[in-house]
Amino acid sequence: QVQLVDSGGGLVQPGGSLRLSCAASGFTVGDYVIGWFRQAPGNEREGVSCISSSDGSTYYADSVKGRFTISRDNAKNTVYLQMNSLKPEDTAVYYCRADFGTTYWGQGTQVTVSS
Repeated sequence: QVQLVDSGGGLVQPGGSLRLSCAASGFTVGDYVIGWFRQAPGNEREGVSCISSSDGSTYYADSVKGRFTISRDNAKNTVYLQMNSLKPEDTAVYYCRADFGTTYWGQGTQVTVSS
């Protein structure tokens, strides 16, 4: 059974850091593209970052480039999103996603950036 479990969110001050985790079961994260998305209240869900299955190449939305880093630990079957220099506009629920014929989503983890 495929499952994605998101964790690591919380309340952080502007300029702070968080590391989100997406723990997968039922498939191997190294075999598929895994993405992080976010959705703020009143907004559509938007793509933040993804990591490829073949060579580990990465993609970042312009709004997070240089501040966020996506990585993958094949031994733990987990994908991470390291978020630095957080801004209030990064506040959202963050979800990981995997696509292989069917789209699977994590349950989401809330990130709030506020002083």
